[in-house]
Amino acid sequence: MTVPLAERYRDRLPLAPGMHVVTLGEGSTPLLPAPRLSARIGADVWLKWEGANPTGSFKDRGMTVAVTQALADGARAVVCASTGNTAASAAAYAARAGLEAVILQPEGGVARGKLAQVRAVGAKVETRTNFEEALEEAKALEAQGTHVLVNSLNPLRLQGQKTAAFEIVEELGGTPDVLALPYGGGGNLCAYAVGFGELGSLPRFVAAQAENRAGTAASAIRIVEPAHAAEVDRALAESGGEIISMTDEAILDAWRLLAHDEGLFCEPSSAAGLAALLADPPKGARAVCVITGHGLKDPDVVA
Repeated sequence: MTVPLAERYRDRLPLAPGMHVVTLGEGSTPLLPAPRLSARIGADVWLKWEGANPTGSFKDRGMTVAVTQALADGARAVVCASTGNTAASAAAYAARAGLEAVILQPEGGVARGKLAQVRAVGAKVETRTNFEEALEEAKALEAQGTHVLVNSLNPLRLQGQKTAAFEIVEELGGTPDVLALPYGGGGNLCAYAVGFGELGSLPRFVAAQAENRAGTAASAIRIVEPAHAAEVDRALAESGGEIISMTDEAILDAWRLLAHDEGLFCEPSSAAGLAALLADPPKGARAVCVITGHGLKDPDVVA
């Protein structure tokens, strides 16, 4: 039986001893060598396969911690604004905990597979004009005291997500030279910065964003105003990292390459980090590329 993430790293998480953990078996995801991509890029490339989490994305790492605390605090409902993956995770973990989940989604911005996950577990779904409007309303519900916000603005989300950094270091035996990942709202990069920081060594972060944030085909990073922009800038400055803006064509080329060369079927946004490594190869470095979500999240893009 897989040890729940919140139990495995209990000493590194802000959860009280003896607290009942709301878990679906998240964490302990594979770190896969990528020999063909390594040869193509000229670096030692590894793939952190977060699509192996229970609802198919990295969001589960933070959601187990946030919902565990919400349940312990006597909450009756959680709320999030989401382009899809947070919604699917929040809905599943709320159902596991016996809580109501309210999902505020941007109009036309959620992939069909993710919406199916949300509806299947009985969450309440409402549509707003865009992500920013949805997030403001979610924050207002939390301020009223009726719902617990489980977006990455909830610091417990980042505490859970930082555990991916611990797993990478455990598997590699040290910190990679480079960590490349998609840049949507910025919460995941901030979580990795916290995790590696606690271990005493930062990789050089490469944050890959869509050139057209408002209309990108990579729906999971279709966020115009990143909530964690200031924190991301600090993490990049501290690590000597950079933001690389990618065309949809480059992201989709990397998405196809990942499937054809290494057998990993991810959603398009998850290939953004790889696209950045292909655009600016870190020759000779040991690089980890975070593959954030499963391809079945967004099956329509295959057509």
